[in-house]
Amino acid sequence: MNVARGATSDTFLDLETDLLRFKTFNRSNAVAMLDHASAQDLSACDIDAQRALMLLEIPLADAALRSGAIGEFDQRSRSLELRARLTLGCAPRDSLVWLILFGLEIEHGNLSERTFELLKASYEISPNEAWLSLRRITIAIPVILAAPEPLQQMVFSEFQRLIKDRMTEVPARVLWTARGPVRALLQSRLDELDASTQKLFYETLKGLGHS
Repeated sequence: MNVARGATSDTFLDLETDLLRFKTFNRSNAVAMLDHASAQDLSACDIDAQRALMLLEIPLADAALRSGAIGEFDQRSRSLELRARLTLGCAPRDSLVWLILFGLEIEHGNLSERTFELLKASYEISPNEAWLSLRRITIAIPVILAAPEPLQQMVFSEFQRLIKDRMTEVPARVLWTARGPVRALLQSRLDELDASTQKLFYETLKGLGHS
């Protein structure tokens, strides 16, 4: 039993690693993995497994919301929130889980002060992890103007830092989709960078098909 449990944990660790590298899985595979996991006796304290399952279910919830499948979206959201809350009971300083809870509140249209406290918790726990930063700016920037000003500065600084670190693809996508004052604020942070860094960023933007 312990050997089987260890093998399962290793499998989820590999899956988590793939997902954190932005590897995607098609819907049928993701659903099959989630269904298989639900039939197993997975501990809420098996953090790698729980994180992997949340990362698998998030795009399914997003797709349901975009397609108007409200029943599925609600079910996926409830599943995600329950898994996140149980995981925090074992790992209260897991910055990814705090970010997931923030994303769920955003998808439900909740822009309250409490919602942004979830994002703040993610920053306080892990301010400089690049893989997490890429996800944070993607989730936070579309609603950034509703955030408290100190938190806005954290998000804009993270956007800028990723570009400085030559991790330009996600920031380029974020800038392209931003509109109005948000785009102007992002542009002002980009304008502060040195010429070679800006050149790399604009080359990335052009490579995405945008001039």
